[in-house]
Amino acid sequence: MTLVKICGIRRSADIEILNELLPDYAGFIFCDSKRKVTLSEAEDLVKKLDNNIKRVGVFKDNDVNEVVDTARALKLDAVQLHGAEGGKYLSSLTPFNIWKTVHVNVNYVSKNDIWQKIHSTCKLDIEAVLLDSSVRGKNGGTGVSFNWNVLEGIHIDKKLVLAGGLNSENIVQAIKVVRPEVVDVSGGVEENGMKSFKKIKDFIGKVRSI
Repeated sequence: MTLVKICGIRRSADIEILNELLPDYAGFIFCDSKRKVTLSEAEDLVKKLDNNIKRVGVFKDNDVNEVVDTARALKLDAVQLHGAEGGKYLSSLTPFNIWKTVHVNVNYVSKNDIWQKIHSTCKLDIEAVLLDSSVRGKNGGTGVSFNWNVLEGIHIDKKLVLAGGLNSENIVQAIKVVRPEVVDVSGGVEENGMKSFKKIKDFIGKVRSI
């Protein structure tokens, strides 16, 4: 069964929605984003979060000590990295589970290039590879999906997490093509910039119906 991560959690109202609908993961963003939270804010939110929902911290080239301190304070189940973090950086995050992002350009995708990037990333000491959309140099939070067909038939020995422009309208097709272990959504379950109970419920329902 494909697992669900709802990212960009930043309000008590978001936690209430998650506690009722029970996705598998909740994501808290600690890098440049309109959904960014401080450690103090995240601590308050995590205290209210259902213990069955795993916690993921999202970072992009943050100081490694900040990442470690945040992961320890929040007892993160995974550290999600979106920047240029290399092997030395990753080794400083032992023993945390690491999800490393590969950015896929929505305008130009070479199957060979993306497969090479994914297999290269898999050589790192990580738990999962996360695939996210890149639009005109903007990585993540784009609300646009890339061409999933370039991933058809790929086999890797890491957990595969799919993000980028997902919503309840396209998630079934995305899962059928990519077959990820986890799907990651934020803007696709929002209404006027806020998490929507109905959209999250619809999204989770579609994923779990497959």
